[in-house]
Amino acid sequence: MLKRFARDRRGVAALEFALCAPVMILLYCGVAELTLGLMAERRASHAASIVADLVAQESSTTATEMTDIFNVGNAILRPFPSTALKMRISAITADNNGIAKVVWSQGKGQSGRSVGTISGFPSNLLAANESIIMAEVSYSYDSPLHQVLRTPLNYSETFYLKPRKSAAVACSSC
Repeated sequence: MLKRFARDRRGVAALEFALCAPVMILLYCGVAELTLGLMAERRASHAASIVADLVAQESSTTATEMTDIFNVGNAILRPFPSTALKMRISAITADNNGIAKVVWSQGKGQSGRSVGTISGFPSNLLAANESIIMAEVSYSYDSPLHQVLRTPLNYSETFYLKPRKSAAVACSSC
């Protein structure tokens, strides 16, 4: 009876499937979650880049226009939720001694930088009397599946763009 049972191969495929399927499904869910997380990171970075580029294309802007520009960033992030998206645009100008200072700053989901000297700014980025637009973005991606990524992934990036139409971008009411 045991010899006959050992030679019987019926059901081996079902047993192999039962052993392999959970691992394969978990692997599939993990790849899907990581892919969604990377897509969210790329969209958040792209949103900040576009927002900074829109500001750098103007010679002046207003706080109302900045709100509209931040709404463009929210639209770029779709279909991911924009509630966790934080953006900040700052105009940085170097004085005669080449010391970088914040001229104006506006934020979405976070406060703008305070006007004055900025810490942590790359020292070789600006020469004396030059200006630059700095865009900062942070995004916290929370996976809808929660199978592999049980905690949110946090991203942050900084972009620097030179003003195009003028030496500096002014902002009234910022």
